[in-house]
Amino acid sequence: MAQEYIYAVARIKARELSLLTQQDIDRLMACKTPAECFRALADKGWGTGGEQTAEAIFAAETEKTWALMHELLPDLTPFDVLLYPIDFNNLKAAVKCTVTNTEPHNVFMQGGTVDPQKMQLAVRQNDFSLLPDFMAEAASEATQVLLQTRDGQRCDVILDRACLSAIHRAGMESDNALVKALAELKVAVSDIKIAMRAQHTGKSRAFLEESLTPCATLDLAELISAAEKDAEALYAYLGRTDYADAVAPLKAGASAFEKWCDDRQTALVKEISRQDYFTIAPLLGYVTARQNEIATVRIIVSGKQNNLPDERIRARLREV
Repeated sequence: MAQEYIYAVARIKARELSLLTQQDIDRLMACKTPAECFRALADKGWGTGGEQTAEAIFAAETEKTWALMHELLPDLTPFDVLLYPIDFNNLKAAVKCTVTNTEPHNVFMQGGTVDPQKMQLAVRQNDFSLLPDFMAEAASEATQVLLQTRDGQRCDVILDRACLSAIHRAGMESDNALVKALAELKVAVSDIKIAMRAQHTGKSRAFLEESLTPCATLDLAELISAAEKDAEALYAYLGRTDYADAVAPLKAGASAFEKWCDDRQTALVKEISRQDYFTIAPLLGYVTARQNEIATVRIIVSGKQNNLPDERIRARLREV
């Protein structure tokens, strides 16, 4: 198995040298305008030269990352834990556009494991056997809910839980430590976000039971009971779990918690990638690093566009 990844890992280790450094982040922070940021990014090879907007540059960088993975590996199944969110975002769009008879202009994300056109065809023909098992049942249920009730939120809940279940199952079935750890973290932090939002908005126990996804590091019965009480009960429960260090960011607000989630993932990737040198782990690490630096640059550019003080921008920046 190690032989399978030797060449790919060697290529990735060379590519890691082009990742953004703290010095690059500082240079972007010193830029006065988004246009200056784009010029600095162009010097680092970002974009293809023809992009007119920040989102176009980010899309180009994302496409480059996955093109490299396709070049290095014949099978991207180990990346399902990162690709399933794209699939289910596209499935939401396919269901809603089809049910509301709306043309899907610029709503589908690039990548994923399933062609969005196949999703649209499945919904239009009410033939969900066209879809893979991990999304077929949820797609059928979400479509029926939207047709019968026009409840877009419940449609999202059904598909979000199916996405998390697929991620968790991919982690359980993998023999790679990083895939397992990433899947567990993604499901757990999603459950925490759902519980916090439900607590703030007064959602019912039934909503929580339908929305949350089982995972190894959270006891859903305790999480639901805490969310039904108040925020302090929720913080107290989390303080007894592997996510005790998330309590302070949660109290600070959504942006602080999102930063904590990304930084926790970065630390996880660093720790395991160094141990699993001749497995898929370094490639997964590279992809998550690219996703992280794109998120970091997006925060900087957005801050410049909105004339935010540098200290507010820096407070949201991810670890690189």
